[in-house]
This record gives sequence, C-alpha cells and structure tokens, in this order.
Amino acid sequence: MTGTTDELFADRYRLERRLGVGGMATVQLAFDTRLERYVAVKLLAEHLAEDASFVARFKREALAAARLVHPNVVQVFDFGLDEASHRQFIVMERVDGQSCAEILRDRGALPGPEAVSILTQACRGLDYAHRNGVIHRDVKPGNLLRDREGAVKLADFGIAKAAEQSEITKVGSVLGTAAYLSPEQARGEPAGPPADLYALGVVSYQLLTNRLPYEAASLTDLARMQESGPPLAPTDIDRDIPEALSLAIMRALDPWPEGRYEAAPDMEEALREGLSGIAPPAPTAATSALRDDTSATQMLANGTEATRAQPPTGARRRRQLEPIAEAPRRRPAEPPARERSRARAAAPPPAARRRRRSPFKAIVATVLLLGVLVLGVLAYQLVNSGANRAIQLKENVQGDVQQAVDELKGLIEDNTR
Repeated sequence: MTGTTDELFADRYRLERRLGVGGMATVQLAFDTRLERYVAVKLLAEHLAEDASFVARFKREALAAARLVHPNVVQVFDFGLDEASHRQFIVMERVDGQSCAEILRDRGALPGPEAVSILTQACRGLDYAHRNGVIHRDVKPGNLLRDREGAVKLADFGIAKAAEQSEITKVGSVLGTAAYLSPEQARGEPAGPPADLYALGVVSYQLLTNRLPYEAASLTDLARMQESGPPLAPTDIDRDIPEALSLAIMRALDPWPEGRYEAAPDMEEALREGLSGIAPPAPTAATSALRDDTSATQMLANGTEATRAQPPTGARRRRQLEPIAEAPRRRPAEPPARERSRARAAAPPPAARRRRRSPFKAIVATVLLLGVLVLGVLAYQLVNSGANRAIQLKENVQGDVQQAVDELKGLIEDNTR
C-alpha cells in the first residue's frame, strides 16, 4: 500500500497511510504484525512528549479508556512511547467507514431517521462511559465514527482529560473544538456528564441542519453568545424537521446543566420519541426552581447588580434540592384586585357588616352629635358674653346650623335614592 514502510513502529505496527490529522495528534492506518489485524494508531504531537504532566495524565486516562468495552465505544488496545521516534501513541480498533465530520462534508444535513440513528447510538456509548466514571470532554463529529454496517462508535476518550490541566492549556488556548464546549466549560469549570450531553446536542443540531447553533470566532464570542440567549430552533431552519425532535435537541442545549437531560438514556429516548412526534418532558419542578434560583441576579444595597451565582453541582446541588422537595405547600396566590372587588360585590355582606354600614343610623348619629356640639357652643357663649354679643352670636350660629341642616338633607337624599 501507499506509504508502507518496512520499519515497524514500536517494534510491532507497520504504518501504512494517514487517516486524519488534528491539533493534538495524527491518525495512521497500521497493521499489527503480532495479531495480524488492521488498527488505527494515533501519534500524539511531538511537543506533548515534553510535558511531563501531560504524559502522566495521558497514561492514566488511556488506561481508563482501555477498560471501556462497548459496541458504541472505540476499543483501545495499546498505548506507550516509541523509543525510536520519541512519540507517544495510542492504538485503537480500526473503524472501516466515515466520521460524522466526513459525512457532513460529503452530504450536508442528514434525514431525521438517519441522524437519530447515529445520535441514539452515541447516547448509549456515553451512558456506558459515564456509568464507569469516564467523561469524554471532546464530543464532536470527528470523534463519531460510523462503519459500513451502520454501527456508530465514540473515539478519543481520555485524551482531552489528560490535557485539561497540563502546561499545554495556556491562557488563550482552547481545549477541543470551541463550538462544542458547554457554557460551563467556556466559563472554565470542570466538565461532567451534562457537558458531554450538551456537546452531543450541538452535534445533533449540526447533523440535522448542517449548521452550528452558535457561529463564534473565539471562545470569548462563544461564551457571550451562549449567555445572550438560545439559538434558532432546528425547525426554524428546516421546516421538515419535526417540532418534537427540534424541542428534544434544544433541551440538550440548555445553558444550565440542571435544565438538560439527567442522563444519556433520557436524551436517547427523547430523540427517538421526538422523531415520532412526541415532545420531551419538561424539567422537574425541583430542577426548574434550582435553575431559576441559580440564574437569578441579586441586587446589592447600593443598587448595583451582583455577580450571577454559578449552578451548583455534586453534593451542594443535592443539599439545595432537598429543601425544595420538602418545603411546605404554599398558599394559593391571591386573585387580582379587580377579581377580589367583583367577589366582594357578588357575595352577601355579613350581618354585622350590614348593621355597621346602615346609612340611616349613620345619619341619626351624625345629627345627634352635631346637636350636642351646637348646644355646647351656645351655652358657652351665653355665659361668657353680653346680651348684644349673645344676639350676634345667635345669628351666626343659626346660620351655621342652617348650613349643617342643608348638608344633612343632601346626605339623606343621597342615601335614600
């Protein structure tokens, strides 16, 4: 074959031709001379061998990936260092087919049933890895491989984790492909299973629309776009995509981990049912309350806006969920003021209230009180003033009394109409 050499790599593998190249590694088709089978050898970039922390993590993560044996996960056979070339390498099973990146390049958007077939198999691979404590961290079309029989396998488990905290991830560098990073990864937080489901949501979006949810030029732009709001729904791009399937994908793209699927099997079921026209279930009440609480902004005493709280994870998240589940039921919200007024008008008033609001008794009480006041004023003035003064005061008081009587008549007429 083209590119064949008689010199064996790592004293075992005969490298034949290049299958792919990336920022961290080059993949070569090779023949295993011991087991007499074709394999894929990933040769890590030369500068990675100079990073001792990366090499230690790579060995640990490659060993963890080698323990994953599942029909939807690319099997890792071997890893180590080639003494002759000083290259770190990892040997994987060869998948005779295409990656989803190549499928998108050659065909563009896929029909719903074909896309869902790929995605549900990827969900099964992720579920197996997550249950065994392994997070992929770099789910993207190039790492989803489909063989000629239609079986889909996830590749490159562990390499992203090995590089995550090494010297190669300097300020300004981006681990993996930025477009598939979850918002929490873009904020620099550790990745968990929800981050893999978000990345698979981006792949789902791309397989159905041949577009990315966010077309960002940098990690900073991506984070800003993710914070600004959700992308266009797939069905808004292509009306042939079922609405329920579009909703299933949009839930995987929720900016908060608590709003996404709880596990990969839930996403698998939602995608399959979405293709059949069944919309995914909404997040639980406790999850919605937690997301609303963590996404809300707090106002300081001086009126400035506080930094938004980050979504809790792990034990802290469980502690916050418990009070929500055990909280006593709140009283129903009171109806609007207009509805309360109508209710009061329609309901008969209590007997005590009717007696207290009787207009006739209110008038009588007012007359008696006014009469007592008038008599008191007259007695006081007659005692302390002379005859002429008393006559003048009598005329003034009579005028005031007449005015009060006129006001009382008007009050009586208003209440007896």
